Amino acid sequence: MSTSALSAIDRRGRVVWLVGLALLIAAPFIGLYPVFMMKALCFAIFACAFNLLLGYTGLLSFGHAAFLGAAAYATGWLVRSAGLPPELGVLAGTACAGVLGLLVGLIAIRREGIYFAMITLAMAQMVYFVWLQAPFTGGEDGLQGVPRGELLGTFPLREPLLMYYVVLAVFVAVFLFIVRIVHSPFGQVLKAIRENEPRAISLGYDVNRFKLMAFVISTTLAGLAGSMKTIVLGFATLSDAHWSLSGEVVLMTLLGGMGTFAGPVIGAFTIIGLQNFLADRVGSWVTVIIGAIFVLCVVGFRRGFVGELLAWQKRREAPKD
Repeated sequence: MSTSALSAIDRRGRVVWLVGLALLIAAPFIGLYPVFMMKALCFAIFACAFNLLLGYTGLLSFGHAAFLGAAAYATGWLVRSAGLPPELGVLAGTACAGVLGLLVGLIAIRREGIYFAMITLAMAQMVYFVWLQAPFTGGEDGLQGVPRGELLGTFPLREPLLMYYVVLAVFVAVFLFIVRIVHSPFGQVLKAIRENEPRAISLGYDVNRFKLMAFVISTTLAGLAGSMKTIVLGFATLSDAHWSLSGEVVLMTLLGGMGTFAGPVIGAFTIIGLQNFLADRVGSWVTVIIGAIFVLCVVGFRRGFVGELLAWQKRREAPKD
């Protein structure tokens, strides 16, 4: 493909990103419910964090909900019971998820494939039962009544519009951070590990160290999503740490397009949108419908929405023989 064609694609990509950002900025003024949008943005952060691990490093974790849940509970307790301001509660919850990710990673990272996935699932189930049994978590009721408080002691986050733009700013920062990681030398090594791990080892890279770093970054960002979700919704429950949420983030990533930047975001908005739209109409059947969509995606759109679109664009831009 010629340099001019590549430049044209890059320009179109930048226009698409700017249009997407403009839509997110305008969302509260075009009839989209701010709480729904904030919840979707939190899950978009979660999906982007998971995609960094699966899409760019090739590691499938079945226990990522544990890190979102750990941060959600830590932030909820610190803000509600310890009286911390929301920004410190979010930072503490995110750090908690990062430390937990480091501990789990040190155990799981030396295994590959299904063994890595099963270790992460087992560790996540252990964390789940801690939140179920611990006296300060509220058991099956969870932590309720977490106040939003005031940002920096000045800006009242109980105002939905202000809270929305804070969440949007955090999402944009996380998104740009992941883009920077992927395009850095560190990110190139991660992609080399995903494509051909033995070759990366032969080139002298300490593969386990790079995997562990990617795992910790991913779990820390997942924790940030959980902390923000607790502040937005005002509660943390066992569903935040349940294994089914780990399955949902896999679905979000595959549905939108694994190994793409926009894919997890679109996947998260699709799944959260379907859950909110269908919950009052079909009840528990929403799980069946989402499962059917997943099967359809795997059979007919194996690259996901964004992956198929990029593949079609590449075929269209390819020179004719």
